[in-house]
Amino acid sequence: MSRRVALATYASTPHLAPDDQLLPPALASLGINAEPAIWSDDSEPWREFDAVVIRSCWDYHLHFADFLAWLARLETAGVTVWNSPPLIRWNADKRYLLDLARRGVATIPTMIVPHGRATDVESFAIAEGWPRFVLKPTVSASGYETHALSTPIDDAAYDAIARVTAIGDALLQPFVDEVSRHGEYSFTFIDGEFSHATLKRAAPREFRVQTEHGGSVERVNAPRVLIEQATHVLQALPETPLYARVDGIARGSAFLLMELELIEPNLFLGESSGAAQRLAAAIARRLSDTLASD
Repeated sequence: MSRRVALATYASTPHLAPDDQLLPPALASLGINAEPAIWSDDSEPWREFDAVVIRSCWDYHLHFADFLAWLARLETAGVTVWNSPPLIRWNADKRYLLDLARRGVATIPTMIVPHGRATDVESFAIAEGWPRFVLKPTVSASGYETHALSTPIDDAAYDAIARVTAIGDALLQPFVDEVSRHGEYSFTFIDGEFSHATLKRAAPREFRVQTEHGGSVERVNAPRVLIEQATHVLQALPETPLYARVDGIARGSAFLLMELELIEPNLFLGESSGAAQRLAAAIARRLSDTLASD
């Protein structure tokens, strides 16, 4: 019997994001039928799949309660999900950066501004010695409501702060100059093994590196010392994720984590020959292990 896998996506990309479209043929070559399925579509027959792989669910942060409820329904139904729901729930709130820092991972300094406390942002930034800083919701993706601001705060900046803190708790960090000057590394890992590295750069007069904000991506041969430090990030997790993207900057020979993406990252499969096949092989191995244990 052919094995059947759902590649969870969202309504705006019902046929998968371009990068993820490399995955179904790679899985088909291994005898696995991979089908795009919209996570928010209640008519999807989730129980009929041997596994659900979370991919381009790029609106989850806009419907967070519904997304968590969907994950809970899959768990209750006994559906295998990768990455696992406990890992996804932990990774969905950017407080995970504080957890990783406590586990010995070098991260960008991070503070949490409580919901509704817009007036605290400037005083926090000044107290930390951050004349320029970044503020975003603790649950966010794709640069959503992410702002680079400077002290002293003017009216336009305060309006942005008020919007972010009205959404919920907010994440406050110093502005990282290295992103503008040198770019941000993304290290893609498959089943805990390093696959490939890319460098993301922001467009002129923009600080966000995401392609939806005009950013660019290029394949790079990253220094081994940085890859080793990125690998250390995954070693701090309680389980090995099927896929992970470890984003950060180089400060000298040190790698500083900015984001650990375990939910719906673009894995830049098209930037590395064989990457889609490596991910397909990892899914096949996990499927075999799961079916053998049933």
